[in-house]
Amino acid sequence: MLMNDSSRIFDFLYDQLERFPQQDMLAGKENGEWKKYSTSEVEKTVKRLSAGLLKLGLSGHDMVVENQDKIAIISRNRPEWLMLDMACQQIGVVLCPIYPTTNVNELEFIFNDAAVKYIFFSGKDILDKINDIRGRVPSLINIYSFDEMSGAEHWKKLFDGIPEQETTAVTEAGKNIQALHCATIIYTSGTTGKPKGVMLSHRNLVSNVINAKKTFPFNDNPTAKALSFLPLNHIFERMVSYIYISTGVSIYYAESLETIGDNLKEVKPQLFTTVPRLLEKVYEKIMSKGAELTGVKRKLFDWAVALGEKYDNNKSPGLWYDVQLALANKLIFSKWREALGNNIEEIITGGAACQVRLLRIFNAARIPIYEGYGPTENSPVISVNCRKKGGTKFGTVGLPIDGQELKLEPDGEICVKGPSVMMGYYKNPVLTAEAVIDGWLHTGDIGIMEDGKFLKITDRKKELFKTSGGKYVAPQAIENKLKESAFIEQVMVVGADEKFVGALIVPSIPNLKEWMRLKGISFTTNEDAIHNPKVLELYKELIESFNKFFNHVEQIKKFELLPDEWSIDTGELTPKLSMKRKVIMEKFKAAVDRIYR
Repeated sequence: MLMNDSSRIFDFLYDQLERFPQQDMLAGKENGEWKKYSTSEVEKTVKRLSAGLLKLGLSGHDMVVENQDKIAIISRNRPEWLMLDMACQQIGVVLCPIYPTTNVNELEFIFNDAAVKYIFFSGKDILDKINDIRGRVPSLINIYSFDEMSGAEHWKKLFDGIPEQETTAVTEAGKNIQALHCATIIYTSGTTGKPKGVMLSHRNLVSNVINAKKTFPFNDNPTAKALSFLPLNHIFERMVSYIYISTGVSIYYAESLETIGDNLKEVKPQLFTTVPRLLEKVYEKIMSKGAELTGVKRKLFDWAVALGEKYDNNKSPGLWYDVQLALANKLIFSKWREALGNNIEEIITGGAACQVRLLRIFNAARIPIYEGYGPTENSPVISVNCRKKGGTKFGTVGLPIDGQELKLEPDGEICVKGPSVMMGYYKNPVLTAEAVIDGWLHTGDIGIMEDGKFLKITDRKKELFKTSGGKYVAPQAIENKLKESAFIEQVMVVGADEKFVGALIVPSIPNLKEWMRLKGISFTTNEDAIHNPKVLELYKELIESFNKFFNHVEQIKKFELLPDEWSIDTGELTPKLSMKRKVIMEKFKAAVDRIYR
């Protein structure tokens, strides 16, 4: 089956079935064991589930999005997620994925805005949230759980016992689905506090898959495995899943973020996608283990890391460096690769800027990391560092993918035009007109072109701020540089309308504890540690050592240390592990006031 811009998302499933059916197309942990689903099993389940949805009276053959029925899914990554996705797509029902961490007020808005008729979910906590607002969602008919539990019907009741002949209606329904039909509505945070529903068509997503595959390139690899743990609720992991399906790569779902290390060793995948925050965590864990070494082993570890920091994928420092790096790979970095399953061929990162130092070290360790970029509104990929010769430059988000026109506005805003630009924001023509002008999607990101071809993101347009002296400051670059310190876990630069730039800093507590131990300073609590005069002096010297990398207006004059790490659960991070700057500013207002008052 030749996939092209007129193909539909569900065609990827039938393409795999035709060209390279797998015994483990999808796999997830059930009762501690990997449960594998073959391509044939997935295809049969998807068809029967589609038939079950049709029996509920759902439909979606109308090119008017408002007339397509909507189903919501609120679940962790698991094989059933993509099965439901494909089942909806081939009968024209719009799938609305929602993060499990979404609060009940936003859930209520999304359910009503999309007029959701059915909800599929996993987890008792999600059931509790749904029940809280169920009476205020008049469109909602029923809810289905992927796991057996009281209070909700099990999803298999929808399609168990459906005879084979009833799936012919599914085939007929699929023939009526056009590439320009809306496939999904993904709700993203809105500036007014209300989420915005990004409408993506089959064509949007299929074209992004085809063009990303061509540019990277992804080749058919029916023996490869991928570990999936970034939320499928975000379009990046979902689009990449379609790439896996279309290239024959088996998808194994990690049990949770906490089990990634164990799952990597079990699955031994060739590839996975991630966000920089998780790479930072992996690096911190490696460095903390390295710090426990002594004598010759510690010296070798530090030597290997220092070599890695000098690595340049486009230009070798010389033959002697290459010889040393080969030795470092044999003695030290081989253990890093073992911790990732020893099979990694590529890791793709996006969602935020990745520290260049990490890219250098991991690539030196023969753990290739490729950074890419794109917003939900572009389905999502705009650019990616790729495996082509000369196709990667550290510190950039790579080359624009095939099929994309790219331009920078006079203020540096990145604009893109092509088949993957969204249909628009659901029921919001005013916001759509502001975001897409003459076919050009205005991303809100600021960038520059390096070497005439590599896109580099310098900041978010809305995150740029002016000091009271009228000077613009781009916080992301400063924050990324500061995070190179082993003593800084998280940092947010502040200073809008103030006389100078300040910073809120969350220390790396394990590294700080070790430093205090070596200095003979007793550690009691995080709170006590951040007020210790010697600790404050350490961070003052640290900041001064980094200030030399920044222009005068960007230099941090004062800072506040905070005792606890920011997280999704405590509300400071998005599900993509990006900072919620507004939330942090409000939550730590007293700390910001101490910087400036």
